[in-house]
Amino acid sequence: MTTNAAAAPARREPPATSRGVRTRAALVQAARVVFERAGYLDARLVDITREAGCATGSFYTYFANKEEVFAAVLEVAQEDMLHPGVDREVDGDDAYAVLEASNRAYLEAYRRNARLMGLLEQVAHIDPAFRAFRAERAAAFIQRNARGIAELQRRGVATTRVDPLLASRALSGMVSRLAYSVFTIGEGEDAERPTDFDELVHTLTQLWAHALGIPVPPDPDRG
Repeated sequence: MTTNAAAAPARREPPATSRGVRTRAALVQAARVVFERAGYLDARLVDITREAGCATGSFYTYFANKEEVFAAVLEVAQEDMLHPGVDREVDGDDAYAVLEASNRAYLEAYRRNARLMGLLEQVAHIDPAFRAFRAERAAAFIQRNARGIAELQRRGVATTRVDPLLASRALSGMVSRLAYSVFTIGEGEDAERPTDFDELVHTLTQLWAHALGIPVPPDPDRG
C-alpha cells in the first residue's frame, strides 16, 4: 500500500520525545477500546481522546483521521499475532511439537484480538485500503508458513509431493477462517458444548501433520 489511509501511519515520523511516544501509544490503546466498544463506523474521535485522557487537538499531532488511528491499532494487533511460526522454530527436532506450538500461539493471539479481527473484516468490505491491509496480513502468514514447510521438506520431515506455497495457502486459510468462526462470530457452536480450546489446537495440528506427511506421535488417551 502506498497511497491509502491504512499505509499512512507507517510513513509518519515517530514521536521525537518520550512523552510523545507515550501520548501516541495512549491514543492507540484508547482507540482500540472505543472501536471494540462502539464499532468502526460509530467510533468518534472525541471518544478516543476522552478515553486517552488528552485534548482533541493532540490527536491531530499523531493522526490525520479515524482511518489512520484504526490502521495503527491494526498494526499493533498484527505484531501481537506474528508469533514464532513454523519457520522460526523449524530447527527443533520434533516437527509435530513445532506445529502444535505454532497453532496454539496463533489461536491464542487470535482469541485476544478476535473483536478487532471482526472489525477488520467489516471495514475491508467497504474500504479498499483496509481490504489491501487484510490481504497483506494474510500474505505475511502464508509466506512465513510456506518457508517453514519448504524447510521441513528439505529436511525430509514433510512430503515433497505438495507445493509449499499452495499447501501454506490451504492450511493457513483453514486455520484463520476456523479461528474467525470460533472466536469472532461463534459459528456452529452449541451452547451446551462450546469449542474446547485444547481440542481446537489438537484437531488443527492433526490436520496440518497429516496433510504434510509429518509423523504423528501416538496418543494413548485417544486410543
